[in-house]
Amino acid sequence: MKEYSRTLRIAEEIKRDIASIIQSELQDPRIGMVTVSRVEISRDLVHAKIFITLLDDAHDLHKSLLGLNHAAGFLRRALAKRLRLRIVPQLRFVHDESVVRGARLTALIDAAVATDRDHIKRHDKP
Repeated sequence: MKEYSRTLRIAEEIKRDIASIIQSELQDPRIGMVTVSRVEISRDLVHAKIFITLLDDAHDLHKSLLGLNHAAGFLRRALAKRLRLRIVPQLRFVHDESVVRGARLTALIDAAVATDRDHIKRHDKP
């Protein structure tokens, strides 16, 4: 159990540091404005999956992911300077679809509530 909490702590530290490095040191115009939503690390700390979402619709998601994955070596070296780990994980960037799914579910719930409200109003009239 102690190893699991250490992995979570390292994942949170990587999330914070990677977001800072992307914002301040990475100058690839393909990337645009991204946010790091979560990080999943393998138990042996060899691999890290970085989940990102785009903040602006002007940039192409595919190009942003290509740019980030292309810069993974640079980001890993910058991360190694900040982290006090013997092993700095290989980085792989992926799109976090949970944000899109959450927005879609919220829209569906709002539509269902509005439909119910309209249905109740129609049946309450004498």
